[in-house]
Amino acid sequence: MDSAGPRVITELGEGAIDKLRISDITGDQPGGAVMSDQRPSVSRRTFLRTLGIATGGAVIAPAFVGTPASAQEAPSPLRPDPAAKRGGTLRYAVHNAPAHFDVHQSGTVANIGPQSPMYDTLLRRHPKDGQTIIPDLAWKWEISPDGKKYTFYLRKGVKFHDGADFTGEDVKATYERIARPPKGVVIPRTPLFATVGEIVVVDPHRIEFRMTEPRPKAYMLGAFASGWNIIVRKKTLEEHQGNLRQVMNYPGTGPFKHVSRKDKEIWVMERNPAYWNKGLPYVDRLEVYHMFPFSPELGSSFLSGKVDYARLLDPVSWRKAKEMPGVTAAAFNQSVIQAFWTNMEKNKALANPKVRRAIHLAMDRHALVEVVKDTAPMQVGGFVYPFHEMSTPRAELEKKLGYQKDVTPAVQEARRLMKEAGYGNGIKGLDFVVRDIATFKLWAVAIQAMLKEHINIETNLRVVQTSVWFDEAQAGNFDLAISAIVSTLMDPSDIFSAWYGKDGPQNYSRWTNPGFHDLAHQIEREVDDNRRKAMVRKAEDMLEQDPPLIPVAYEQIYDAWYNRVRGQNPSTYFGIYDVVRWDTVWMAQT
Repeated sequence: MDSAGPRVITELGEGAIDKLRISDITGDQPGGAVMSDQRPSVSRRTFLRTLGIATGGAVIAPAFVGTPASAQEAPSPLRPDPAAKRGGTLRYAVHNAPAHFDVHQSGTVANIGPQSPMYDTLLRRHPKDGQTIIPDLAWKWEISPDGKKYTFYLRKGVKFHDGADFTGEDVKATYERIARPPKGVVIPRTPLFATVGEIVVVDPHRIEFRMTEPRPKAYMLGAFASGWNIIVRKKTLEEHQGNLRQVMNYPGTGPFKHVSRKDKEIWVMERNPAYWNKGLPYVDRLEVYHMFPFSPELGSSFLSGKVDYARLLDPVSWRKAKEMPGVTAAAFNQSVIQAFWTNMEKNKALANPKVRRAIHLAMDRHALVEVVKDTAPMQVGGFVYPFHEMSTPRAELEKKLGYQKDVTPAVQEARRLMKEAGYGNGIKGLDFVVRDIATFKLWAVAIQAMLKEHINIETNLRVVQTSVWFDEAQAGNFDLAISAIVSTLMDPSDIFSAWYGKDGPQNYSRWTNPGFHDLAHQIEREVDDNRRKAMVRKAEDMLEQDPPLIPVAYEQIYDAWYNRVRGQNPSTYFGIYDVVRWDTVWMAQT
């Protein structure tokens, strides 16, 4: 699929996303939605490619793009399922408690997991496949022929949980904040909207985003559909000076409303009886339990039946769940890199690209995956997702220094680089800040040993809570710091700007490389897949020689749920951030 623009499939009726044939998605044969429950016999990779995910494209429904304005507001493609039962409580366990409550400023499922059900977005990913972009608070959109104006038509009669009317002013305030955060506010998704110029409220239910220059349509629509970009009240932002970190319960328009929260334990929500999408949600009560990812406690809670659905299970618990009768288990890729950063501003040695490449080459990545094999599912990867078709193929990557199973050649080169950089005797006393998560603590010990043994770099481990880690990373109070960061879109341009951009919100190393930044700028605008792929490969080579961070691994997600939970299909998801609203989930036994 050409990533120059999204493919528009037929308008979807009730339940149609469940019943699409692959030919319906690709357009290889005529035909619309079909009423069949059979899953297409196609590999996951092929399925993702047909959806355009591998190239940053998207499948869009309904076919309202670039058409004349309609007088009739279209209902959501998410219609009530006649087979669904109403009522009951969904008990969902995911991640430990958030460090703050500002979803826009967050980069962790600790926020999006419990808070997403209370909010809506302009567009969204369909919860049945996690890929198709469908209307949400915007029931229709238009894109100008030159790609420089996006017009969204907003639903009427939508209410915030405090009873206030939803209007275009709320959308404008939300996106002004995301695109141009106020002082003291850092939003990881800001680079997605770098070319947004004016945001104009035409009338209370129509808003225009006027771009300074065009972007590939699929890229922009994917940004508007991101689960992170929740719509909040203009008044809420004004009352709190644009910073919601300490505001636990700010009104949304979503399917669930806040009831109560016990810190570090549980967040309770109830069905929103005034939800604009009539008939949804199905469950009366949602209980989100805060538990550390990949922890024995999370696994035990699920295996003992204390929760109905668990996300981020450890491999041992997941394998046990897979063998249990009445339980379904699923695994899927996640747009998250596990890495450690090297503070180039604080430490002169780390500012030297030869030293950073030496550190990169000193890592035995296959051993690092093995270290956490019973704690979290991981895979070897470089500076771009290893499962992206534009990145270096795995077989080719594992022939490169730094990714080989036999690390001897890489270590020899690392030692040569250290000597050439003037650090042949090593470096002592580096402050290594470790996020207090099982995987990071295991890795930190292994990395500490590899650095000492391979290139005589000595580190002092400093384990801190998640909230402290992000504060320290933003402030630059570290030499090395290990954690994980997320990409909003399955597109290299997203990570090149957010992770590696000169002013990228997750560029914790304070890294700059003018040649790379110029190339990334070209990649962001290139719409030809073949040319773009060649540019991405060139960018990968530049990152190998001048690392902005040190890749450790890429994670997978292990989910499990009791079969009484219906209406979710995470096996086709990519990532866990756009499809956690729970409005289409129902309980077969209430």
